[in-house]
Amino acid sequence: MTHLPCFTFSRQPGRIGFWTCCGLLAATLAPAFAQDSAPPTKPVPLIFDTDIGNDCDDVLALGVIHALQTRGECQLLAVTITKDHELAAAFVDVVNTFYGRGDVPIGVCRSGVTPEPGKFNVLAEQRDGERLRYPHDLRSGKDAPDAVAVLRKTLAAAEDHSVAIAQVGFSTNLANLLRSPADEHSKLNGRELVKQKVKLLSIMAGAFTQIKNNRGELYDHKEYNVVKDLPSAKALIADWPSPIVWSGFEIGKTLTYPHESIEQDYGYVPHHPLSEAYTLYNPPPHDRPTWDLTSVLYAVRPDRGYFLVSPAGRVTVDDEGLTSFTASAGGRDRHLIVREEHRIRTTEALVQLSSQPPAQVTGVR
Repeated sequence: MTHLPCFTFSRQPGRIGFWTCCGLLAATLAPAFAQDSAPPTKPVPLIFDTDIGNDCDDVLALGVIHALQTRGECQLLAVTITKDHELAAAFVDVVNTFYGRGDVPIGVCRSGVTPEPGKFNVLAEQRDGERLRYPHDLRSGKDAPDAVAVLRKTLAAAEDHSVAIAQVGFSTNLANLLRSPADEHSKLNGRELVKQKVKLLSIMAGAFTQIKNNRGELYDHKEYNVVKDLPSAKALIADWPSPIVWSGFEIGKTLTYPHESIEQDYGYVPHHPLSEAYTLYNPPPHDRPTWDLTSVLYAVRPDRGYFLVSPAGRVTVDDEGLTSFTASAGGRDRHLIVREEHRIRTTEALVQLSSQPPAQVTGVR
């Protein structure tokens, strides 16, 4: 499905948003036949599993999902959370409500992993005078259903082999899903349900190249999403029955979000949860890696050439949390690769989608 470029707004009248010029240039250079060359496709049914509150890239990734749904490319079926603090669910409801989709189901875990509130989830309680800055209904994760129940209900209602899951936090919820028994939603156990309903797990986790430290030295990186709940990561790696595409630490680190966009492209409303979350996490000038955004982009647009993909193989994780990949014919796993020639185009796509105004602002569906 081909779409017209998305244009940004600015807080300063007459000033063009940082990435608007890039969008205009891309539109100018696009071949004239591109609008009619791609057949229409059905929206990708998508589940977003996130540890929102531990980093601002989760928030930008959720914004990308809403932009893609507005464009008709995906449908957000549910959001499940692996950060065990009550404001994580409330903040997800803030963002969903901001984009006009406050009815999206939200599920939570009770794992004890990362129980602190986070730097920006407190926006769910931010008031301007007597009013909440961001209206929303779900005030606490204590009032939200269990993530596994939400996952089972959502998958049971989906078409077979149709659902993409973007996991950008810990493996807690999906490991628990695999272990879940039959219930009122499905006679299948968790592993059987995943095998029947899920076409792709697009996961931000692990590292598949060595990483440079601040001194320019290479080291083997034990990635946060893996080590914070290592038993669940091991369980998922051992038993997940559908294809997995991994976006390793090196991918998002290569594609950094330009702080100029945070400063310029979200000013079409007085308060925006994405830009305020980014600023509270680490104020500009700061170009944050786009780790979680990459898994969402691949889950919905796997064939648009934003990344290369490794041959099939198998990912393993050792007892210290270090991941490795071994190529093997017929393997379940692949991982993303970014070359220098991908960086500008892929970053531009992530910025344009993150900063796209909600449907009720732009007037599109």
